[in-house]
Amino acid sequence: MEYGIIGLIILVLDIWALLNVWGGGSSVGSKIIWTAIILILPLVGLILWYFIGPRGSARAA
Repeated sequence: MEYGIIGLIILVLDIWALLNVWGGGSSVGSKIIWTAIILILPLVGLILWYFIGPRGSARAA
């Protein structure tokens, strides 16, 4: 039962990350790469995106 709840939380967070990836202002190529990483490696991709991904928009400001 615990794994089902954890899996559901990871799924929701992955969907949230994908929406943020595609709603951001980065290039289409980087959006495709981040989408592939998040879909192929759900937990690792989510963690990588959280620490590496959003910084691109912060640097542009």
